[in-house]
Amino acid sequence: MMLIVGLTGGIGSGKSTVAALFETLNVPVIDTDQLARQVVSDGQPAVSRIISRFGNSILDDNGEINRSRLRALVFQNSADRIWLEQLLHPLIRQEILTRLKELSSPYCLIIIPLLFETTPNPLLQHIVVVDTSEIHQYRRALRRDQLPLAQLKKIMARQVSRQHRLAGADDVIYNDRDIDYLTKQVIKLHEKFLRMANFAKTTHLLSQKKTGLLPSP
Repeated sequence: MMLIVGLTGGIGSGKSTVAALFETLNVPVIDTDQLARQVVSDGQPAVSRIISRFGNSILDDNGEINRSRLRALVFQNSADRIWLEQLLHPLIRQEILTRLKELSSPYCLIIIPLLFETTPNPLLQHIVVVDTSEIHQYRRALRRDQLPLAQLKKIMARQVSRQHRLAGADDVIYNDRDIDYLTKQVIKLHEKFLRMANFAKTTHLLSQKKTGLLPSP
């Protein structure tokens, strides 16, 4: 049995940096934002339905969906946002299941930026929140995404509060200092998750043995 850990945090909190550190420890990472890009890429079944609803204005010069334009539209209309989520989330969940079946590691990470804003994912057994101050969030997001400040403020306003995320966390990674401090926290959690995964595996095997699903030695 593989331990499945959800990794989340507000925009600009440093989720990708944390995930990359786990990957250096050979931990498989499933990024739902990448999966979201995949399910709206050219040729995917959802594309025609999205274009039918929002029109050709969301397409780039190559005829593919421009996610920034689409994001700007759905942020202006909650009905459009809900419609899009109901279309894409089942497709993303199916992709997650497909990738999980291919893994054999003790545990894996699933990056879910809006974990607390959407329907709870029953696959997750543990939740890690990457936490930082709003000042750091603004600085990182503005530098990385080149978004207008007004749009960034709207995005942050639609996300749950910092306190809400922290209240729902099983573990917290604090990303308010240097990379060495961040790395130490990741290594400590990695060791913890390996112990948790090993305990779960042992418990599962003992349970099978008691119920007669495994032969006695």
